[in-house]
Amino acid sequence: MKYILTADIGTTALKTALYSQDGDFIAGCSREYAFVTPEPGQAELAAEVYTETFAAGIQSLLSDTGIDPSDIGVIGFSTQGETMLLLDEQDRPLRRAVLWCDTRATAEAAEIAEHFGLKEIREHTGQVGADPIWPGAKLLWIRRHEPEVFEKTARIVQLEGWFSLLLTGRAAGEDSILGSSVYFDIRTRTYWQQMLEYLGIRREQLPDILLPGAIVGQVTAEGAERFGLAKGTQVSIGGIDLAVGAVGVGNIRPGNFSDVTGSALCTMAMTDHIILDPAGEMPCYCSAVPGLYMIHAYATGGMCLRWFRDVFYKESEKQSEKESEKEAEAQGEGTEDEGMKDQDRDGGGFNAYDRMDLLAADCPAGAEGLLALPHLTGSGPPDLCPEMKGSLIGLTPAHGQKHIIRALMEGVAMILCRVLEATEGLGLTADRIVCLGGGAKSPVWCQIKADATGREIVTTDGYENAGCLGAAMLAGTAAGMFPSLEEAVDRLVREDRRYLPDPDKAAVYQKLRTQYHELMKCLLPVFRR
Repeated sequence: MKYILTADIGTTALKTALYSQDGDFIAGCSREYAFVTPEPGQAELAAEVYTETFAAGIQSLLSDTGIDPSDIGVIGFSTQGETMLLLDEQDRPLRRAVLWCDTRATAEAAEIAEHFGLKEIREHTGQVGADPIWPGAKLLWIRRHEPEVFEKTARIVQLEGWFSLLLTGRAAGEDSILGSSVYFDIRTRTYWQQMLEYLGIRREQLPDILLPGAIVGQVTAEGAERFGLAKGTQVSIGGIDLAVGAVGVGNIRPGNFSDVTGSALCTMAMTDHIILDPAGEMPCYCSAVPGLYMIHAYATGGMCLRWFRDVFYKESEKQSEKESEKEAEAQGEGTEDEGMKDQDRDGGGFNAYDRMDLLAADCPAGAEGLLALPHLTGSGPPDLCPEMKGSLIGLTPAHGQKHIIRALMEGVAMILCRVLEATEGLGLTADRIVCLGGGAKSPVWCQIKADATGREIVTTDGYENAGCLGAAMLAGTAAGMFPSLEEAVDRLVREDRRYLPDPDKAAVYQKLRTQYHELMKCLLPVFRR
């Protein structure tokens, strides 16, 4: 039997999974990592963290399943977008990766927008506003602030290009992940030469352009030794995580709408043609399905709850653990090992997110007047403002943890409402929303989204591994294991749970949407100063 190995390389965790040649899930594992923030607005992570985490995930799966590496027929990827690596002549990283959520290049993005004009940028790339997450803006920042690194740069890759290089010796990219680089032309599927010249980079520094999911090559002897794989295993380039995850929940046809709530909130509305928003609010991307496009928005999502967990739960848990250990020592008893505590906290069992869900469920809709703008790393389209910060409005002595958690969840739901409004303004419809990502694990959050948007919210079986499943279907199709992507999706994606809007909460969330709009209008100019 041939298996499909996949990796979903996210902002704060890397998932690996094995599927059979029929698309059945065999096993998976997830490992968290934390990026560093050298200065406010900056987000970086060493390339070896991604590499070592990927290798550890592979070995864990092979060890747990007993599968021989030679029985893996193809490897597929789902990778975070905009995260950029600069390599020297020997393909060694010159500095840490600059993550997608890094906003240091705000001035450079504004300069690019002023030089070319937002209309011309939109016509070539489908992008809107002046966005510092663009790899092109980050390159301009590095050229100015780290000239020694820029001068030594022989190759510029994003994470899918980094792993394709390590595995096959060929650096590659594809439509969906290159779309937001600001130097990829969405109409011609080539690099935009005028932008390359302005940034001071050359075509030969950039990866080959493939269609999403295409086979980039085979695992080399060096790649096999580094990752414990078999030489000659096919490698699929995959696509950007939000688009691959959409494939994993069946969002592959025009008219479909999906919402990924992982570290970021990402939405995808599928279309069979390029749509350039005349209002300059919603960007257009190539999707992970060759020939289709997506109107896509992004914002802070589960990152705000992870922040809450890390600040308010981990410290209190550490204190509780210390007190328990002291009590056990006084009674001459042993304590549980660290691995068990980590498993309970981040893996199975009743973890911090479960407790947060219970608290949110115990809080009425509207969080008793507490409002949250969860923009920890700036706000994305349609209200693009990289300088925006997270805010809690209306705090009183009566508010506690449950109100803050509920307000954060509702704040993300308000962003979703705003995105739906802008998407439908382009003539697209979203009668129901398919949810995936970590946020889909929360029945409370899914119900909040249903009540706030007035739409049916649907989750699919295995949605927590949608990125891996989408990568498996793309890779399996490219390797000839599935007759077509459509056939694979129709056979493997199954509806799980449905959340219907509660009409009794409609008035509460209509008021909250109005308050959200007013707060954004008030605070946008404050943070842009």
